[in-house]
Amino acid sequence: MVKYALISVSDKTGLVEFGRFLSHVGYSLISTGGTAKVLRDSGLPVTDVSQFTGFAEMMDGRVKTLHPKIHGGLLYRRDIPEHCAQAAEAQIPPIDVLVVNLYPFEKVSNQPGVCFEECLENIDIGGPAMLRSAAKNHHAVTVLCDPTDYHTAAEQLASLGHTTLEFRRELAQKVFAHTAYYDSLIAQYFAKHTNSDPTDLLPAGKDWPPTLTWPMRKAATLRYGENPHQHAALYGKMLSEFQQLQGKELSYNNILDTAAALDLINEFDQPTLAILKHTNPCGVGQAATMRQAWELALATDREAPFGGIIVMNRTCDTEVAEAIAEIFSEVIIAPDFEPSALGIFSKKKNLRLLKMNEAAACPWRGLTIRTVRSGWLVQQADSLPMGSHEWKCVTQRQPTPTEWAALTFAWRVVKHVKSNAIVYASADRTLGIGAGQMSRVDSSRLATWKANNAGLCLQGSVVASDAFFPFADGVIAAAQAGATAVIQPGGSVRDEEVIKACDQYGVAMVFTGLRHFKH
Repeated sequence: MVKYALISVSDKTGLVEFGRFLSHVGYSLISTGGTAKVLRDSGLPVTDVSQFTGFAEMMDGRVKTLHPKIHGGLLYRRDIPEHCAQAAEAQIPPIDVLVVNLYPFEKVSNQPGVCFEECLENIDIGGPAMLRSAAKNHHAVTVLCDPTDYHTAAEQLASLGHTTLEFRRELAQKVFAHTAYYDSLIAQYFAKHTNSDPTDLLPAGKDWPPTLTWPMRKAATLRYGENPHQHAALYGKMLSEFQQLQGKELSYNNILDTAAALDLINEFDQPTLAILKHTNPCGVGQAATMRQAWELALATDREAPFGGIIVMNRTCDTEVAEAIAEIFSEVIIAPDFEPSALGIFSKKKNLRLLKMNEAAACPWRGLTIRTVRSGWLVQQADSLPMGSHEWKCVTQRQPTPTEWAALTFAWRVVKHVKSNAIVYASADRTLGIGAGQMSRVDSSRLATWKANNAGLCLQGSVVASDAFFPFADGVIAAAQAGATAVIQPGGSVRDEEVIKACDQYGVAMVFTGLRHFKH
């Protein structure tokens, strides 16, 4: 009996070599279009699909492999006599090897300026159908969608005359993962084009979809997760947002910190530098030069930055590089690095330097996803632009222009501090940060303690709270520490008590109407 292998690939890596092997071990090759041409040009005998099926391609190639002779040859059970009899009666020979990878929808849809119709024509129909047919019948069919599997398939066919059931099952699993990923790319693309905001996958005016498709390709296998005993990997496109110039590969914790650093630095247009540890900012400074911004950020907390992440929104120059090099850091992130700065950091071989690209320098407007036991929590990113909610002063005294600048600065920072979050600041720097405490008053105490420990004066400072003050004691403590203005969402049942306390201390208070919990 003639043995058939059907080959139809977009990615032609290893195509000729594997086709030549299959022909050598006795397979007759069936193929389509460009794949058939490549194989013929290499001297291999090939039968066109239309010749094999006796049915010409039609509708600009939309219909060519969707034929009973193709799917029957892939699907019929060789161990069921009735299937074999029906195949014989319909003159459907078995297709024992299928080599298919799909139209490059992902590549085409990511091209700048590509139109919807072009993307539509790059949705493969026949390919996924054949892959699924062959994978379903993997007891009899070897199905390959990844060129990296050609070598193993060839080794087994050469040594055994067939592939093992275990290997065919692995290939089938890979096929269903591959087609699921492919379909999720298309579903996401359609979601973006049925929404007025293409950066938001939730269609405007609609509820969350009953099923969530989220295409994720593995970007890196990590050395370990949060701890050495945990296996870990990174999926998605985050690594494409920057270029690593030197240092060890990024760890799981480095990636978490880097994501937090990018989210924070994108809050600022003015020259700003931030130091983070465990995704929380240790200090943020804003100044005319990065060296000055570094000094302001470092002054907030001179102990916590050891082993931290440093991010800036201007070029890392020689002066700031010399200052940063005096302490141990894990990662430094900047839009660019002066050659002399790279020379300074080159002495620290393990230090990771990340050069941001345009994607990294933009606020994240998509969805955020967190895992819970047996599920995902999905939400829109907390990325509403400043001023999207109306701020209002609720106290007798209005903030001064200097206080307004400081309140704005503090509000940008507190958004990125783990709840409960309190930030004391001036117009260009953080002075004390209290993060992640079980009560807001504890966060406030921590922030004032850290400011005092750093030798920083809170007199004339402002304080930002990520959520409302539930009691007046929080703002009283802030006033007693020296704060003259407060910014918070408002919305407590005791707002009037809190406002009254501010008035008693002469503190100006602004309600934003917007909360920034970060769990």
